[in-house]
Parts: sequence; C-alpha cells; structure tokens
Amino acid sequence: MGIRVDLEKCTGCGNCVPVCPFGLIEIIEDKARIKEGCTLCRACRDACAFEAVIIEAAPEAAPVGDTHRGVWVFAEQRGSQFKGVAYELVAKGRQLADTLKTELSAVCFGHGLKEIEKLMAQGADKVYVIDDPALAQQNEDFYTQELARLIQEHQPEIVLAGATSLGRAFIPRVAAILKTGLTADCTGLDIDIEKRLLLQTRPTFGGNIMATIVCQHRRPQMATVRPRIFQRSAPDGNRQGQIIKLDFKKESVTSKTRLLSFVEDLTEKVKIEDADVIVSGGRGLGKPENFALIEELAKVLGAAVGSSRPPVDEGWIPYSHQVGQTGKTVCPKLYIACGISGAVQHLAGMQTSDCIVAINNDPTAPIFEVATYGIVGDLFKVVPLLIEKLKNE
Repeated sequence: MGIRVDLEKCTGCGNCVPVCPFGLIEIIEDKARIKEGCTLCRACRDACAFEAVIIEAAPEAAPVGDTHRGVWVFAEQRGSQFKGVAYELVAKGRQLADTLKTELSAVCFGHGLKEIEKLMAQGADKVYVIDDPALAQQNEDFYTQELARLIQEHQPEIVLAGATSLGRAFIPRVAAILKTGLTADCTGLDIDIEKRLLLQTRPTFGGNIMATIVCQHRRPQMATVRPRIFQRSAPDGNRQGQIIKLDFKKESVTSKTRLLSFVEDLTEKVKIEDADVIVSGGRGLGKPENFALIEELAKVLGAAVGSSRPPVDEGWIPYSHQVGQTGKTVCPKLYIACGISGAVQHLAGMQTSDCIVAINNDPTAPIFEVATYGIVGDLFKVVPLLIEKLKNE
C-alpha cells in the first residue's frame, strides 16, 4: 500500500495538515506534501473535501497453488561434519512434515561430507547432496545460487535453515531470489493444518513480545532458527532414506567473493553452543582482568565461557562468547551466571537451560526470576569458594 497527493485536485487548502497525528504534511507551493513515515491512518484522506489524497491498495497476491509440497532443511556443515543445528532442524522438520503428511528432505553442500546417513536416521526421507571441492569453504555466492536453483526445481513448501553466521548471510539472498518471505531467528515453529501455513514465532521489541508470522501468498515459506532451540531426536538406525547426489556446475555459477583464509577463534576453547556446562560473566565483573575468575571456574567444571553483551561491547571478551538475542542461543544442562543482571536480551539466549545458577549481589536482579538456584552475594567471594570446593571434591 502507498499514499500520494493528486496535485491536479489539491487546492492547497491545508485542511489535511492539522489532522495528521505525526505532523507529516506541509503545504509547499500551494500543494500538500506528505513526508516519509506515514502510517496510512487515513485521517488526511477523510479531511480532504476534494478527494486529492489517494491511498493505493496493494495488489492482490495470486492464490497459492498445490504445486509446492514437502519440508526442506538446509543441513549446514563445517569441516565436512554436520553442525548440531542440522540435526535439530531435521528433528523439528520431521514433526512438521508428519503434521502436513508430506516428506522431509535435507540439503547439504560441501566436500568430503561424512555421516550423511545420520540425517536419515534422524528423520529425513531424502538427502540432496552436492559434494565438490569448490563448496568446501562455504562460498555464500555458490550456496545462494545452488539452493535457489534446487528450490525452483523441486518446489518445497517449507525451507528451514539455522540462524548461524552462514545461514544469516545467504538464506535471505535465497528468499530474495525466490521473491518469498523469510522470518529470521525463530524460536518456535508450528503448523496451521487447515491453511497449510507455517506459524513462525520469534521475539521482537527486545524480547518483550513474541510475534507469530505467516507467509500467506508466497512459497516456499522460509525461516531461520536459532541453534539449540529444538531438541535432537533419538536416531533410528533402521530408518531408510534416499541419498540423491547432484553435480555442481561451477561454470554456470558466478561468485564475487574469494575466501583467502579461515581463522579459528582460539580463545573459544569449548564452543558455547555445544557445551553442556557454561559459566558466563557480566558487567558485574567490573573489568576485563576479572574474567580470569570465570575462566578458572569453567576450567574446574570442564565448561565453556560465556558472556552477556556489555563485556563484549567493552572489548573484554570476543563476540564468539556472547549469549543472548544478539549473540548465541544456548541450552546447556547447567548455566552459571556471574554478575549478570538478566536483561531480556540475555534471557532470550539462555533461559531454556536445564538448570540456571545465578550469582548477583542485587536481590532484585531479573536473572533470579528465571534461575533454578539464586545466590545473593559478592561474586568475588562466592566464585572462589565454589572453585575451592570443586577442586577438593
């Protein structure tokens, strides 16, 4: 939809100016001009006696046909090994496909891919595989054009991918090529069976509201999902499926980028998204040197080191350790929050942990509302006591 002023009908009377609740209308050279930011409330149109204000309706979308069927999951890999989010999405995709009474397919690109059969054991009916040396380093241009081509050829009705750095980089480009909608960073997926709509839930307004989004008129319905949101299913070793190997025709695909090197983050000894135990520090640590205390506790527990956003913004610890809405979503068996107040953005990334232990000297800190166990006290006294006790066990 849009709004415009018919300059031939407009007399410049100014009746529309005072009724605009946002003050977006002004008279220039005896004609009404509407600035950017209009919410299409129609107050100016109703006030115009000359019908000079025109609100144009969006063209009706064509009804969705029955040509699109099936649920697809993009199975991301790194170093020829599938990432955990691939198995999580296959498990959730299986549920969605069963609800829609359709088949589930996984799509994977890379080189020397291993354990493809595990995708079928987790629930995939088909696995489309493109194995080529040119795809080993996750070239986003190659991935974009190949996935778009496969979707156009096979026409699934739902496509899911992980909201990882790779997924966030190239899946929106695929959606743009297909001229369909994409909901990013979903935390919930369900099906409206009557309308065959994917109900895509994600936090918005800083995590204060959960919005459910649907894509009514375009296919496929596409969503990226944060890792560790869904649980992996127990593999069924007797489950059979079909592996479909496809060729990569590199000469037909153009790339504007070239990967020079891939540098591992050596500061991240244990990846937080895969860890069973995480010890996180927040602003309450006071200065970067005090993260040594968090690292010592993590070492004793064999845990990963996490962080809330403020220490990352201050440069105390690399971004790869950040937990929260703008960082990573984690779901460990044990999450220990030290000096973290519990802003909604941080809670959105860790509140599904099995057990949460919060250490904070502020008894009113929001972190205690989600904590399984809360310790109100000085973390610089509590954490050393924990370390000493654990070392003596």
